[in-house]
Amino acid sequence: MGIKIDTAKKKNQKDTSYDISSLLTKEITLFGNSFTAKKKEQWYAELSVLLKSGIDLRSGLELLSETQKKEKDKQLMTSMLSLLVSGTPFSEILKQDKNFTDYEYYAIRIGEQTGELAKITLELSEFYKRKNELRREIVAALTYPIIVMCTAMIVIIFMLRYVVPMFVDIFKQNNVELPAITKGIINFSNFIGTNGLFLFGSFGIIIFGIIFISKKQWYRKILGNVQLKLPILGNYFQRIYMAQFTQAISLLTSAKVPMVESIDLVKNMINFYPLQQGLHTTKKMVLTGDSLSTAFAQSPIFDKKMIAMVRVAEETNQTEFIFQKLNEQYNQQVKYQSQVISNVLNPLLTIFVGIIVGVILIAMYLPMFRLSSVIG
Repeated sequence: MGIKIDTAKKKNQKDTSYDISSLLTKEITLFGNSFTAKKKEQWYAELSVLLKSGIDLRSGLELLSETQKKEKDKQLMTSMLSLLVSGTPFSEILKQDKNFTDYEYYAIRIGEQTGELAKITLELSEFYKRKNELRREIVAALTYPIIVMCTAMIVIIFMLRYVVPMFVDIFKQNNVELPAITKGIINFSNFIGTNGLFLFGSFGIIIFGIIFISKKQWYRKILGNVQLKLPILGNYFQRIYMAQFTQAISLLTSAKVPMVESIDLVKNMINFYPLQQGLHTTKKMVLTGDSLSTAFAQSPIFDKKMIAMVRVAEETNQTEFIFQKLNEQYNQQVKYQSQVISNVLNPLLTIFVGIIVGVILIAMYLPMFRLSSVIG
């Protein structure tokens, strides 16, 4: 029988969900004081080994505290140890600390109630291992295109601010009639020179505005729907969130958490509006007696493969196994698509930058032919 978990939220409780942008930015801080997913992967793995070897939780935390290199992490371990000695359950310690999520709290709580804390900590280590691998795939796919775009912007701004004005002075001194493309580049250069600070400030305001409204429901709804409708990338984003979803459900079902409670937990973890709406609909339908596969079929976020596999899981009572296999498949697909997107974007961006630089050079050199005839 599964363990009943009360996941009801207070009316005024803030949303603590997480999305694919958190994989890239949430755990990176200016001063490096966050207990990152990479650290958690190793920490949970070491804790699992210690617990399996027969060491009690208190001694295990003492040993792990001694192995921490950063003072901030040592303080975290020391604080956790003191709370544990005072009688606070391990799960409650994690719940009170901002470095840990509700997902970890419920998982550890399940481990404490079932006596399977060593297994649960190992599962959490695997959870963060897959999360780190997914983040590395995304970063690897985006790093080169971002570098190329930044380099291109620097080159273009330099040419517009310094190279183009030099040619303009030469053309004015010799009364050379400028082609339309050259006039357009010059006007654009003047516009950048005159309004550069304003444009930079506007860009900053837009960034801060997006950060400010990022948790608004209407914004998340629009952003989520736009992400899914993007050509090529829409399918990529969907598989990323399906990988996250199946990964979380796999761990919860392995811990014998009832499916309704698992859906509720995952809905509050992953801050992706289409998935949250799909899970909300799924929960309502399951509570009224519908099967999980039937409920999934009512939401477009769940693809046909998942629906078919979940139907098989229901017929064979292999839910945990099926979700593990689905997670492996989605992770492989994300990895493959990351490579494809990277391989396609890199040459396209190179060509795009080459075209822009080429247009500027052509615009500047066209009047040079007229200038040579004037001088001649």
